[in-house]
Amino acid sequence: MKILIADDEAHIRMLIEQTLDDLEDEGVEILTAANGEEALEGILDERPELVFVDVMMPKMDGMEVCRQVKSKLGEASPYLVMLTAKGQDLDKQKGMEAGADLFLTKPFDPDEIQSIALRVLGL
Repeated sequence: MKILIADDEAHIRMLIEQTLDDLEDEGVEILTAANGEEALEGILDERPELVFVDVMMPKMDGMEVCRQVKSKLGEASPYLVMLTAKGQDLDKQKGMEAGADLFLTKPFDPDEIQSIALRVLGL
């Protein structure tokens, strides 16, 4: 099982990685991407079950990553959790339309990140 964390801010990637560290004992591999292009490439190559993707990233934003993943993988798409500093309803609506399964506003609760991972991966 794999989880991909895509965020252009290194400290956010590290925070989520540390939050999910315990899952590595369960055989979960944690992958990271620093921009939208890396995220899309990682999703298509590695086929993670769960992706945490930031909305605002260089090269390709999180909305476009979600759209591309959904159009290329369809039903085989991973569970996409969109992370954003913007909590406006319009952004949430756009995120859901782009294919996100869940929307989290920063700052997020690490416990919530972990419970999402456990639920999605069935651990």
